[in-house]
Amino acid sequence: MVSRVRTVAFQGIEAVPVDVQVMVAPGKVGMSIVGLPDKAVAESRERVQAALHASGLSMPAKKVTINLAPADLPKEGSHYDLPIALGLMAALGAIPGDMLAAYVVLGELSLDGTIAAVAGALPAAIGANADGKGLICPYGCGPEAAWAGSDIDILAPRSLIAIANHFRGSQVLSRPQAGIRAAPNDLPDLADIKGQESAKRAIEVAAAGGHNLLMIGPPGSGKSMLAQRLPSILPPLVPKELLEVSMIASVAGELAEGKLTDRRPFRSPHHSASMAAMVGGGLRARPGEVSLAHHGVLFLDEFPEFSPQTLDALRQPLETGECMIARANHRVTYPARIQLVAAMNPCRCGMAGEPGYRCARGERCRTEYQARISGPLLDRIDLRIEVPAVSAADLIRPGKAETSAAVGQRVAVARALQRERFERLGVGGASTNAHCPPALIEEIAMPDAAGLALLRDASEKLGFSARAYHRVLKVGRTLADLDGSETVGRIHLAEAISYRMTNERMAQAA
Repeated sequence: MVSRVRTVAFQGIEAVPVDVQVMVAPGKVGMSIVGLPDKAVAESRERVQAALHASGLSMPAKKVTINLAPADLPKEGSHYDLPIALGLMAALGAIPGDMLAAYVVLGELSLDGTIAAVAGALPAAIGANADGKGLICPYGCGPEAAWAGSDIDILAPRSLIAIANHFRGSQVLSRPQAGIRAAPNDLPDLADIKGQESAKRAIEVAAAGGHNLLMIGPPGSGKSMLAQRLPSILPPLVPKELLEVSMIASVAGELAEGKLTDRRPFRSPHHSASMAAMVGGGLRARPGEVSLAHHGVLFLDEFPEFSPQTLDALRQPLETGECMIARANHRVTYPARIQLVAAMNPCRCGMAGEPGYRCARGERCRTEYQARISGPLLDRIDLRIEVPAVSAADLIRPGKAETSAAVGQRVAVARALQRERFERLGVGGASTNAHCPPALIEEIAMPDAAGLALLRDASEKLGFSARAYHRVLKVGRTLADLDGSETVGRIHLAEAISYRMTNERMAQAA
């Protein structure tokens, strides 16, 4: 007799159907698993046997063969334990096999028969709902899976005994409730920063339009403090963005207690991070930091200290909004529409350009240090500002500056204008000016006559590339949105060009 249980394999954030076929037949006593299982799947044989024994079910003195179909698809992870165990229980008559046909199953088994949480419950639930099936998942994954829809049948047992009792009718498992993690109330506030008014203005512009930002300044000038306060002025995720971000976090196993949050991701990897850690990869092609920051902020402190190969690997995700990981036997694509925020010192010693300080190595110190960042990567950064050291007068000045709540309101209004504009124009892939297609930005950010003349002169004198030209228009459109203006004027383009001028000089040094 062959029993069948449906489960999934993960390719990126997509759940691919997998049939677990269990056959109990006469032959040499033992259990074998076929179908390209990895080490974690092969070891499920021992976990399943121990869990069944702890649940009061003895293994038959027969040959047990488990096939994971399709056989040419690699199977990875520990979530195959529960479907294998349920398939074996159905083959032995412990639970009705026809009832299992209506569910997709995933979960890891402990030796005592309890079911441990696994990664990927949300994509699995969405895939099951699309196929018209229910989902059986661990109890800890229930709040996460419940977000797939109110009409999907979800069972979230704590143990094998609980699911067996449910199918026999002696126990009823209630449907889990969708869990949401409360927004933190202790986010760092912009009011904590003394001085740095021009840097705060740049942070507001970057948040309003989703623009990439580079801050250059000496140690202790507040670059990291500014970046850490960026999440406090960003608007919450809209439902579609929330689902995309949560699916990536689910596959990566980073949803705490299966609860979702509408706060935008803020990732800050150490500068020793490898290329695979940054863009994704490894044996299972897991999402990297750039994908985990989808619809959020990727903050790179000590920007030039990252390896040049790691930094240049960001060029494609910044341009396309997705990260493709290609291997010899498979290819995986993860979403990666991020806002890059970087901070760096002006030179190796960190004090180049500061009044009263003279570097022993001279201009060579600054040039060599800044040359670690390639010109093509700099070309993708919309705003570049200098953050000077804070003076003693700013530090002892009484009172607090403008709060994050006040700045966040202006940012939310500007983003709402952008979202409405793109919905009206039928542009589904963009929600901020930073991700607007070049052909469309020329239409929605057409400057007036004075602004057009200024942009033409600046492009010729500073040698803007086509990408730089369009990014200046995008920043100008954001500045106009912050002012509530329909037209991009000369004053908006002047400020946008000022954020780009030092960028061009830095690119020449690189």
